[in-house]
Amino acid sequence: MSEIGKSVRMERIFDRNTGNAIIIPMDHGVGAGPIKGIIDMPTTVNKIADGGANAVLGHMGLPKHGHRGYGQDIGLIIHLSASTSLGPDPNHKVLVTTVEEAIKVGADAVSVHINVGAEDEAEMLQDLGYVARLCDEWGMPLLAMTYPRGAKVTSEHDVEYVKHAARIGAELGADIVKTSYTGDIESFREVVEGCPVPVVIAGGPQMDTEKQLLQMVYDSLQAGGKGVAIGRNVFQSEDPTKLVSRISKIVHHGMTADEAMES
Repeated sequence: MSEIGKSVRMERIFDRNTGNAIIIPMDHGVGAGPIKGIIDMPTTVNKIADGGANAVLGHMGLPKHGHRGYGQDIGLIIHLSASTSLGPDPNHKVLVTTVEEAIKVGADAVSVHINVGAEDEAEMLQDLGYVARLCDEWGMPLLAMTYPRGAKVTSEHDVEYVKHAARIGAELGADIVKTSYTGDIESFREVVEGCPVPVVIAGGPQMDTEKQLLQMVYDSLQAGGKGVAIGRNVFQSEDPTKLVSRISKIVHHGMTADEAMES
């Protein structure tokens, strides 16, 4: 029965026709505080939903203070791990919410963040495995945010590190992996081919132009990626609804970046 539950919930995250997903993370309030774009969460979620996103992702504050109350339906992913920029090691993520608590607030999936190569990597890997087993038991899809970050990592976008990080997510039981884009189609294809579950790209730091962002989205799909999980580049944009709509034209309608910009 748990597999049926995962399948039903996955269809609330991934479009049934395209098999792709547009996820907008809004979990930044714990790590960075009330930054631009998430001060008024209900309004931002409205804009994101109106643009055609499949799901929003955030901590328990999202369903409690900002998820519902809009016209368009949208999936909910509850983030289970956290750290702050003020802590001694922001790369050390700890579990702050349980799978059962996420179920109680109506989550369609949960997510866990792992920084591969960080000083406390072992604890984060243990947490990922633990959460994955609970998700299997409850029929809850699990998104693993796996990034190469640590003393041995020379570049967070190097394909050798990124494909290792992505594979870890799948090996330990995640149903979806979110990771860094490696910069070009050929190298990112290595990441996708080495990961047996759907891979979605992170947005990373704010980009200089919208066209750059849309081109990255398009290229990631050409490499076999299954969508995006982009936060600040969306909710801090001048018009989140329009930007999500353009991303949707690429992810769900097969347009190029240029075609999406012109529409």
